[in-house]
Amino acid sequence: MAEILVYVDHVDGAVRKPTLELLTLARRIGEPVAVALGNGAADTAAALAEHGAVKVLTADAPEFADYLVVPKVDALQAAYEAVSPAAVLVPSSAEGKEIAARLAVRIGSGIITDAVDLEAGDEGPVATQSAFAASFTTKSRVSKGTPVITVKPNSAPVEAAPAAGTVEALTVSFGALATGTKVTGRTPRESTGRPELTEAAIVVSGGRGVNGAENFAIIEALADSLGAAVGASRAAVDAGWYPHSNQVGQTGKSVSPQLYIASGISGAIQHRAGMQTSKTIVAINKDAEAPIFDLVDYGVVGDLFDVVPQLTEEVKTRKG
Repeated sequence: MAEILVYVDHVDGAVRKPTLELLTLARRIGEPVAVALGNGAADTAAALAEHGAVKVLTADAPEFADYLVVPKVDALQAAYEAVSPAAVLVPSSAEGKEIAARLAVRIGSGIITDAVDLEAGDEGPVATQSAFAASFTTKSRVSKGTPVITVKPNSAPVEAAPAAGTVEALTVSFGALATGTKVTGRTPRESTGRPELTEAAIVVSGGRGVNGAENFAIIEALADSLGAAVGASRAAVDAGWYPHSNQVGQTGKSVSPQLYIASGISGAIQHRAGMQTSKTIVAINKDAEAPIFDLVDYGVVGDLFDVVPQLTEEVKTRKG
């Protein structure tokens, strides 16, 4: 069976959920070979093997932490040359898409970004994408070279499938461009205790209808009752009510959770572009004509200041 290269997103050896989802997809089209780089790379092996990696290629060097992107591309190219895979899968984060694009250029291959599903085809892997703000679903494949595909988080279930997970050291030679952009400092992000927005299974977002930074507390309360991440529309972010890092939309983050709850969000195309692939969408808005109601699975026409607190209490009661 063909080998599929999977780029591992991890933090000091703790494998992030999107990578485990990639392993599920990789098993549909071949045998996953994981590539883990940087501090703690070797510590990822157990989790990767548990989820189907037949082999784990690891490399650690100061360049991975001290410089941006290019050293990781050098390493992924080295893995590609060592394995000759049938496809390369990368998580669809901002960094992941840059790594994938640079690799595709280097190896002369086509690239597909933001896939939401993957299946085997007679002429190579077939990727499903949502196009034009998720108004259309497309199926496509790469017609030249080895497919390089980035996959959006929450596109596949995390499924255990124990495999050998043999750890092998990857030899990497860094090119002249590897040290072009140096990291001069890092500031740890303050933890909220909530899931990462792009990886969360449930997202609760607030928009212009929240009417003030102080009112986002009711959005956060609902999110916390559900174990969800908190999002915000561009209008709320531009007004200074919530951090830009939590913006959902075309100029913010793209999310695809199992459940998306939009409170006080009208549903402008800019916002829809970032959340329309959510599996189940619920909207709460007092304007019955709001565009958001055109794409929801469930809609509540009402004042969010009445509805959201009641919903929060109901969730808490049922969780008991």
